[in-house]
Amino acid sequence: MKKILGIALASAALLGSSIATAAEIELKLAHTWPKGFPIFATSVDDYAEMVGEMSDGRIEIKVDSRNKHKAAFGIFDFVKNGQYDIGQSASYYYGGKDPDTLFFTTMPFGMTALEQYAWFHEGGGLELANEVYAKHNIEVMTGGNTTMQMGGWFRDEIKSIEDLKGLKMRIPGFGGKVMAGVGAVPTNIPPGELYQALERGTIDALEWVGPSLDLRMGFHKIAPFYYTGWHEPSTELMYFFNKEKMDSLPAWASSILLNAAKLTGFNMTLQSQHESSENWAAMKSEYPNIEVKNFPPEVIEALRKSNNDLITAEESRSPLAAKIVASQSDYLKKVRRWTEIGDWSYLSNVANQAK
Repeated sequence: MKKILGIALASAALLGSSIATAAEIELKLAHTWPKGFPIFATSVDDYAEMVGEMSDGRIEIKVDSRNKHKAAFGIFDFVKNGQYDIGQSASYYYGGKDPDTLFFTTMPFGMTALEQYAWFHEGGGLELANEVYAKHNIEVMTGGNTTMQMGGWFRDEIKSIEDLKGLKMRIPGFGGKVMAGVGAVPTNIPPGELYQALERGTIDALEWVGPSLDLRMGFHKIAPFYYTGWHEPSTELMYFFNKEKMDSLPAWASSILLNAAKLTGFNMTLQSQHESSENWAAMKSEYPNIEVKNFPPEVIEALRKSNNDLITAEESRSPLAAKIVASQSDYLKKVRRWTEIGDWSYLSNVANQAK
């Protein structure tokens, strides 16, 4: 087990003496990804192992990948209906079930990973997420962040906003809505089908994650223009728990399940950052035909306007949506001031001088 970070404390402090007489608990977990898919799926395997260790073997989780349950985007319903006790996926895949779920993965032009984690765990974000999911018999916990995502792979260079009109692109969540607002045609496709869709021309472009996962997918062979990010600055995966099941468990067991999810998410975030750094460093020599681009200012301006229009519409859609938007907006204004004086000042005034 990698990066357990002092898990031994759980057995003594968290479980207590009651564990000796607790009945064995068997749970089923479904996730969105192909079996063994790097970082995303392997972090779920780590989660199941961690829960077993933290519970001294009293909780056993059976993990089913998309290969088993055949429904990459079925996790919400699986957990809601009790077919599975736990799920792991991205919240924004379920905007069709409840539009308020879109807010809890990432927002275009929004918070960075560290800023968003602070919002989730110190700024009321997780409480808002659970308010949304409680309507669906689900409890949630953060499950790992990709950190900053790239803006996607394009067959052709994007030189103006006209180049996005009619463009068929795999891009989910609010990013997809924003792209639709400037004339693109967004769609969502499971990760195992992305390369084939791009190869066959079903889509003209796609965004997936970043160098941590993109390079091994081979997208550059078809779409060599690799654009920097704007739409997913902090993409968070989530663990979903059937609330009836959680309420039926002893307190020590539900605490382990939630805390192990949070810790697994931290480990996954570290791995994402590390793998992106490693792959970015290797990209120049191993993939010399990839052309890294920034979207032109005209395009970014149009995307930002589309995003702002969508946020305004969301605020008027429901009181709960307005509360989430206000919470994210207020927290971003506060936390970004520190990011600017902390990280940005360091990078521009100190780090660059050391080159």
